[in-house]
Amino acid sequence: MRVCRSSLVTTVCVNAVLLSIPSSLFAQQQPSSAQPQTSVAAAATPPFPNRANEVLPKWLRIRGEFRERVEGFDNSNFKEENDDSYYLTRVRLNASVTASKSLSFQVQAQDARVADKTVGVNNAAPFHGTFDLRTGFADVGSAKSHVTARLGRQELTYGDQRLLGPLPWTNTARSFDAAKVTFKSKPIAVDLFAASLVRILPDEFDKSGNGNRLVGAYGTTSTVVPKAVLEPYVLWRRDVNIKSELGPLGELHQWTSGARLAGKLPANLDYVVEMDKQFGSLGGDDVSAWAGHWQMRESLPGSKAMKLTGEYNFASGDASPSDGTRGTFDQLYPTGHDKYGLSDQVGWRNMHHLRAGFEISPIKALPVTANYHSWWLADRHDGLYAASGAVLVPRIAAGAANTHVGQELDLQVSRVVTPQVAISGGYAHMFTGAFLEQATPGKSYSYPYVMVTYVFLAEK
Repeated sequence: MRVCRSSLVTTVCVNAVLLSIPSSLFAQQQPSSAQPQTSVAAAATPPFPNRANEVLPKWLRIRGEFRERVEGFDNSNFKEENDDSYYLTRVRLNASVTASKSLSFQVQAQDARVADKTVGVNNAAPFHGTFDLRTGFADVGSAKSHVTARLGRQELTYGDQRLLGPLPWTNTARSFDAAKVTFKSKPIAVDLFAASLVRILPDEFDKSGNGNRLVGAYGTTSTVVPKAVLEPYVLWRRDVNIKSELGPLGELHQWTSGARLAGKLPANLDYVVEMDKQFGSLGGDDVSAWAGHWQMRESLPGSKAMKLTGEYNFASGDASPSDGTRGTFDQLYPTGHDKYGLSDQVGWRNMHHLRAGFEISPIKALPVTANYHSWWLADRHDGLYAASGAVLVPRIAAGAANTHVGQELDLQVSRVVTPQVAISGGYAHMFTGAFLEQATPGKSYSYPYVMVTYVFLAEK
């Protein structure tokens, strides 16, 4: 890592402190004995301009968010001295209009920039996206309505976001142009939606389409399994101009059917199980893949709020690049950050993954999280895929001699300084295993970050 990283991290820490000073000092003011009692209420009032909504009509709410993150890495692609460190800056402006109890509108504009990045892409998503409309939709129906609809540019967020999520960690994030209808009753709620992924375009208005389609039905019920929520779903994805195994570019028609079950057990235990099966076609190829997620978590009694977590994840791989069967699981459009390691070097494709970790708050409102990860290839004839789903390390033609990818240790800490300011930081170090030592130079990979988020125009 270049020496400049330490100075960049220091800069972000200083920025976080400076941003928090006005609110912190204001919140910490205590009235003297000579002051009237009314000053106590004034001391709790958010500082200007975070009270903009107080002077606006009730049907109009606004909010702004500024986020600055410094991050970097050592040994990208597991090559020695392939290092980088850079700034990620993001500004969001939100406005919502409530026309009536059953009709409202929301819009979010976003500008995302990257600075001092020298390795890889630096002028496109997910790092760079100039000022544009990220979301803009209408909500029809009220909280008591049995049928509601959301129409327009929006996020799709379901379950643990292993298949569908807005990916807020990245600078540009993700949204869809979609129509979604929700049917609600006491035993079950069902979302039906048709969507197309929005592409971040550097020099023009962000667009969806381009042959991309996503149609789905997602249900939620708490009446089938005691003390648990069951979420069955089916998703259909269409895309074009994708290379097939048996011929030229083809058209993808892929189904993903699955379910997520999240519930409680005795002894303060929580569990989550999610399993998926994929089938369909790509040109002349058949699609046949599956994946699963199994997690157990225990919350220990005591003032430190400790939580212990253990989980196993699996996603199938492809046995041959020329047999006409696509066996690599497609993770679709997830919020993949920190699902299978903080470094984001491994995604939910062709993998076995073990994780053990804990979260503890040694000081109130200061959670510290530590995790251990270990990965193996599910099929030694397939490659390694990153959290984005893209190929990180191509397959070895003769197959990997050893499927162990590596191990990782992660540490993260966060703190809400004031209702307007939050800071966080983390570090991940990945130790390469036998597969990476065979397929790459085999140097270990590390990833540090420091981030500050500041909310303005609103109270928090």
